[in-house]
Amino acid sequence: MMTNSGYIARARGVGLRATVGVTFLLLLLLAIFLLTRQSTQFCQSIDDLKHPTMWKGVFPAGLLSLGLAASASATLLYVSSYAGTVTTLSLTLPDDASAATTATLEPISNSTDCGPNPSWLSLDFSKNFLFCLDEGFNGPYGGVTTFFTNEDGSLTTLNKLDVIQGPVSIAKFGVGGHGLALAHYSGSSVSVVAFTPEGNLTLVQNDTYALEAPGPNPARQEAPHPHEAILDPTASYVLVPDLGADVVRIYQADADTLALTPLAPLAVRPGSGPRHGAFTVTPEKTYFYLVSELGNAITGYEVIYNDDKSLGLDELFFIPTHGEAMELPAATGAAEILVSPDGNFLIVSSRWEDSFNITNFDPSNSTEIPSDPLITYSIDQATGNLTKVQEFAAGGRVPRHFSFNGDGDLLAVALQGDGRVVIIERDVGTGLLKDYVASADVEGEVNAAIFREDYHTI
Repeated sequence: MMTNSGYIARARGVGLRATVGVTFLLLLLLAIFLLTRQSTQFCQSIDDLKHPTMWKGVFPAGLLSLGLAASASATLLYVSSYAGTVTTLSLTLPDDASAATTATLEPISNSTDCGPNPSWLSLDFSKNFLFCLDEGFNGPYGGVTTFFTNEDGSLTTLNKLDVIQGPVSIAKFGVGGHGLALAHYSGSSVSVVAFTPEGNLTLVQNDTYALEAPGPNPARQEAPHPHEAILDPTASYVLVPDLGADVVRIYQADADTLALTPLAPLAVRPGSGPRHGAFTVTPEKTYFYLVSELGNAITGYEVIYNDDKSLGLDELFFIPTHGEAMELPAATGAAEILVSPDGNFLIVSSRWEDSFNITNFDPSNSTEIPSDPLITYSIDQATGNLTKVQEFAAGGRVPRHFSFNGDGDLLAVALQGDGRVVIIERDVGTGLLKDYVASADVEGEVNAAIFREDYHTI
């Protein structure tokens, strides 16, 4: 027989177990709630970080694998061609670098509004503007077109402006980036175009040049041929390599009025034919690298900002594009030169060499295809000197243009001779080009390929 005290004892035991159980359940539910909340916040923060411009602030360039970078939405590229088109390509990378799926590069939109001979593209990411130059081979004018870049890859034409024939390059400058400095190859001119927040274009300035006599290469130097407009790192000067005149024209740039004031030009080696250039800034010095198309050479300069507002360029070295003297086909012509986003490497392209034979990008075609080279150098931050680290097949013939993505781990190459765009994977740490990620055929002679990214976030 159970006494009352036994009942009481059992009741207390049941009550204690019930209290502990309820308390544990409440604590468990609270822990689950907090964990779920924390997990949700974590997932949201990761989703925010997946925005391309945010990754750069969290991880060093190149730390992310292609697979992780691919977990974001597809990357867009814009491509110009002498077929009269500006094509939008969509680059999709596999979610997992080890997955069996492969990257794809596919056209998703096309515009013919730039004109019959699109030559150069320049993106203003913050304003969603894409500027396209039309060389206007058949004259009497070339043109500039402003496109609005829609999220689906399509382009909406905002405004067009006739300019002197032969524009081939743009340098954006001015307060808020409202001016375009243009180099006109066949028009022997340098001009300035202003644009409004609505994308409307207005001619501000035009300077046209002439030669007293042809240069050492009369077939190519019968007239001045400004080939690129380059803004210096302080946004105070515009440099224009002139292939026909064997000079680099230097202008002081007024950020408010957009006026370009000519300064004393830099004379280069006669007959070298300067084409393109690139700046890099180190903690102590600024360097400028000039590639010469006719001489197939790279010249390095230290940039001197003088107290009188003039710009000095002190030559450091003059080397062949391959780094050492070698026999090249007579038609060889250097083309593009760029410094990597981290400032540690320089890449130059060479055309009409056919120095490589590579596997065909068409899996049904076993015939190898010829390719010109991309030549990579490391940059000595203290001296500005270059050391060659690699020659890599560009993916085909005539790599007229190439561009880095913002992280510097991908390179888009515009192959004018093959009508192809190739994406190449790049090791940011070593500077080495590694493998072809994807390719796409584009009708006509491809002149430029750029990523739709905000490079100013680097």
